[in-house]
Amino acid sequence: MRLRRKPWIDTAILDYADFVTPLGGDWSHHAGAWAETFGRTAPLHVEIGVGKGDFITELAARNPDVNYVGLEAQQGVLYFAARKAAERQLRNVRLLVFDAAHLTELFAPNEVDRIYLNFSDPWPKARHAKRRLTSAFFLARYAAALKADGEIHFKTDNMGLFDYSIETMQREGWQLSHVTYDLHACGEEDNIMTEYERKFSARGAKIGRLVDEIVLFRVNNLL
Repeated sequence: MRLRRKPWIDTAILDYADFVTPLGGDWSHHAGAWAETFGRTAPLHVEIGVGKGDFITELAARNPDVNYVGLEAQQGVLYFAARKAAERQLRNVRLLVFDAAHLTELFAPNEVDRIYLNFSDPWPKARHAKRRLTSAFFLARYAAALKADGEIHFKTDNMGLFDYSIETMQREGWQLSHVTYDLHACGEEDNIMTEYERKFSARGAKIGRLVDEIVLFRVNNLL
């Protein structure tokens, strides 16, 4: 979903340069060198589709020993995530305006420990299936960046997308675990809700969640 552009954000986001690489910014010095960016060697977790940052900032606050990179295609919402990271002084968070289709340019092979996909655009039309963040196209890029024991954590309120994701992941040779069609009914105390998750669950929507682990992967998909 495209948001209405707010021109003032293009300038205001620069106030948080310690936490964010804005649209048009140079991220090349980070590529494949995230331990140097953070100044330490630590597990590297990536959220694709940060939105306004509720999830990644809370996650980073709870887990100071993990390095977090948040990617978001829309600068208009990433500004709010950068502001939250700055307000909480989260030195283990870096945010980028970035298209996940180019993920392998940003991370070296086997550099990432975990990827989070929260409430991604379902792209419901069949002709747009490749754009779904759980399509074979994107799974290939995740597999290239993830370590051998890496994981994808995926949440959505769209059951059509959830079923599609399960089918695609299994077909592409990933191993699924912790699959549920009603996350909140499971009573998991460590679940961190995104801003969308709070809104949807308040309306009574069920939230699907799964953990996806690399087992076998056809590297010839990475084309």
